Amino acid sequence: MIANAFIGLGAWAWIILGVVLIGVELLAPGSFFLWLGLAAIVTGMLDALLGLSWQAAALLFALLAVGAVILGRYATRSKTQPDTAATALNQRGQSLIGRVFTLETPIKDGEGRIRVDDSSWRVIGADRFAGAKVRVVRVEGSTLVVDDP
Repeated sequence: MIANAFIGLGAWAWIILGVVLIGVELLAPGSFFLWLGLAAIVTGMLDALLGLSWQAAALLFALLAVGAVILGRYATRSKTQPDTAATALNQRGQSLIGRVFTLETPIKDGEGRIRVDDSSWRVIGADRFAGAKVRVVRVEGSTLVVDDP
């Protein structure tokens, strides 16, 4: 019964199906149903122009759906290089290597502190006075190892 109604609507059935699938995309975002909906709408338009049989229209929809999903995934994929900050997630100290900072407190007996944005970091290195410039050379746990810039 539903199949007869679908076949009876002809090209309009595909267009209605496409609009419904795009509507489903609004309820379940993920840009999957969007591409299926567009494939169904294109199938409906081609069916209206060419007068396809229901079998040919179903095959055309299947091909267009696969193509649209692949093309959609390619189009929505990020074209930028991976974010280096994201790869150092939970390893903030690693992003500080090579940067130069000013000592907040002097390095005495091998220990001192630097200010990085809104946080203070423990540093180890050769003794230096407060205000001296130091370069971060490596990270040991939550301590930065510094040297001359």
